[in-house]
Amino acid sequence: MTSIEGSVALVTGGSRGIGRALVQSLYERGAKKVYATARDARTVKHPDAVPLALEVSDPASVAAAAEQAQDVTVLINNAGASVNANFLDSPVEDVRREFETNFYGPLLVTRAFVPIIERNGGGHILNVHSVLSWIGLLNSYSASKAALWSQTNSLRLDLKPRGIEVTGLHVGYVDTDLAAHVDAPKSTPESVAAQALDGIESGAFEVLADDVSRHVKAQLSQDIGAMYPQLVA
Repeated sequence: MTSIEGSVALVTGGSRGIGRALVQSLYERGAKKVYATARDARTVKHPDAVPLALEVSDPASVAAAAEQAQDVTVLINNAGASVNANFLDSPVEDVRREFETNFYGPLLVTRAFVPIIERNGGGHILNVHSVLSWIGLLNSYSASKAALWSQTNSLRLDLKPRGIEVTGLHVGYVDTDLAAHVDAPKSTPESVAAQALDGIESGAFEVLADDVSRHVKAQLSQDIGAMYPQLVA
């Protein structure tokens, strides 16, 4: 298990939404330093955070960030995109763009920081998934998050012998810009961040941050018609 107190964390997409709440919560729990990344580092407004420019889908940008953050012990892959490209009608490039950010981005960042975390004595990685990792309602977004869930499960096995634990965070609607158009109950970013850090400190394999995530996860063992009632209507 990893203690947040005294840790050095890096949060991708740390300038807004869940990422910004994670940066704040990390400091509240005693983190020594928190790198908050964004495409434009000037958008990071937390007074204590270390702003770091990062485009997660750009290998050169990832390498540059890793070179500047050699003391990291906790990595939080939070940055993501929501393209929602339709598999039949949208340009295939839109599907690829979603995967570049939501699947390959966390992979590139993880590959860059695993040696650093290992060299610093071990630590923790948290990947931000979605309830849509388990249900295909938003086309390329759901597929990319499902792929990230699978990546997380594989990495957990690979990294345990190297002293690095891995947690997957699943959320439904959160009160951020991404879900501003949604008229449904939403979790607060602060609640999600608190549960995510609880998961890191307890060594949880997964954190299901709301009732929607817990409900959908519980349905996975059922017949496909139970997950998609429109198929049997």
